Amino acid sequence: MTIKLLLVDDQNLVRMGICSLLEITGKINVVAELDDGSGVLEAIANLQPDIILLDIRMPKMDGLQVLEAMAEKQINVPVLVLTTFDEHELVLKCMALGAKGYLRKDISLESLMAAIDTVAAGETWLQPAITTKVMENATRLLRNPNFNQGQNSIDGSTNSSIESKIETLTAKELQVIRLVAAGFSNHEISIALHKSQGTIRNNVSSILAKLQVRDRTRAVLKAIDYKLI
Repeated sequence: MTIKLLLVDDQNLVRMGICSLLEITGKINVVAELDDGSGVLEAIANLQPDIILLDIRMPKMDGLQVLEAMAEKQINVPVLVLTTFDEHELVLKCMALGAKGYLRKDISLESLMAAIDTVAAGETWLQPAITTKVMENATRLLRNPNFNQGQNSIDGSTNSSIESKIETLTAKELQVIRLVAAGFSNHEISIALHKSQGTIRNNVSSILAKLQVRDRTRAVLKAIDYKLI
């Protein structure tokens, strides 16, 4: 079945490139291309896309504003956010507003199609970031005194205020969930924390169980909700 996709990006070359790639597959029908977010709600109503590929940074109405408007109108069309390497904080805000995943603008066709298929099927897609910028951010996080304060969250509050909702995370699990939120894969986290991948997998499994969620994206969102990040 052909997937109807609405593409929203203010960069003409990016839009042209994505459309050209998608046409090659024969599986995607780009029903409209928009250069800012102001026409998204109307396009959804008129064209009923299966999925939206949405840029974060646009000059008139940006991706965050689009997601806020969709949430206000209770529009549930799944959204994949387009981002650059150094926009993890904005990505997390988008996910909190209901986006189902994010893609870097240097993504391969194979990964692009995998993300679209996954999100169109109702799942989430959180792409690991493997860049010098992210590794620098990890170093900064690990050197931040609050990052290693065991039961303390980023803003200095303690887990005791949410113990009635979830089981308390350990100091190491707090480190791991914050690196997951920064876009790290288990392999990258194992390198950053000097632990084996098996140990990190166990940490992630424990985090999912304690936060009572089934995947990494929901764990990040719940950690944000409880101010662990």
